[in-house]
Amino acid sequence: MSENSEQTEAAASSGAAERGTRKSLQGVVVTDGSDKTVVVQVERTTRHTLYHKIIRKRKKYHVHDEGNQAKIGDKVEIMGTRPLSKLKRWRLVRIIEAASVA
Repeated sequence: MSENSEQTEAAASSGAAERGTRKSLQGVVVTDGSDKTVVVQVERTTRHTLYHKIIRKRKKYHVHDEGNQAKIGDKVEIMGTRPLSKLKRWRLVRIIEAASVA
């Protein structure tokens, strides 16, 4: 009995470890007009396939912000999650840096 329970505990813990590995990105909030939703722009660099010049590519993600915490200009960390609506597949993890007020 103890061997069987140890095996199920090991399987459960390994499954939880696999499930916990989700994509995480960092970006800047560009829109916060909707309720519980912000739009985050993530910038990455890549090399052009033919000319080998380094290019900045940007993509916008609709992110679920449960507490309406993020404001425009905040640097945030987002994580992939189950589909929450037609466009929202990401959720806000934390605000890394608040926008500077001028």
